[in-house]
Amino acid sequence: MRALIVDDEAPARRKLRRMLSAFADVEVVGEAADGDSALSLAAELLPDVIFLDVQMPEVDGFDVAASLPDAGPALVFVTAFDRHALKAFDTHACDFLLKPVEPERLGRAIERLRASSSRSMARSGTGVPPAQLLIVDRGATHVVRVADIEWLQSADNYVYVHLHGRSLLMRRTLEALLGDLGSAFARTHRGAAVALARVQSLRPRGKSDATVVLQSGAEVPCSRQHRAALVEHLQR
Repeated sequence: MRALIVDDEAPARRKLRRMLSAFADVEVVGEAADGDSALSLAAELLPDVIFLDVQMPEVDGFDVAASLPDAGPALVFVTAFDRHALKAFDTHACDFLLKPVEPERLGRAIERLRASSSRSMARSGTGVPPAQLLIVDRGATHVVRVADIEWLQSADNYVYVHLHGRSLLMRRTLEALLGDLGSAFARTHRGAAVALARVQSLRPRGKSDATVVLQSGAEVPCSRQHRAALVEHLQR
């Protein structure tokens, strides 16, 4: 599960991140200190769950919840005040944690999230690749059709999403993004992947390496470790 932590107090964010690190299947992909940042990161990072503080200046946790799409991430409210519990569950939150959060109680919340995720996958089958991505680059949010993506290039914890004539920088790892995009993309290199529908030819290079030539004329390196798998994908 990809988790986003939202709390206006840095010590609270650090504590929750540390507690979540005890769960092997939970990855904290980001933190936000206010509601506006939470909404931007939710659109950019596409978390599975948001651990959401209630009381924050200007845009509080309930405002964030109301602004998320219906098919958005699961919500776990985290607050020091139990009077917010009823309203939290009115927002269809998955759980409600009281500060200071106890490890055993957090564990039960994670189990509930796992069960909810399993039910959702059972209803919908395996995950359906998204038709579009929301990419926050240089302060602007871009809606990008997956069908328009030519290739992807890793940059540590970011990915350059290459389109015809322009590139956008997305805050995701290449491995995580490929997991979301499914079989329409294939790795050509440790740090690169191509949209299979955009491949025009494969040009041999020395030592069994190759260059993938895309329909736009762009060239992407292909290492010998990934060449055979790429050819297999292209033959399907």
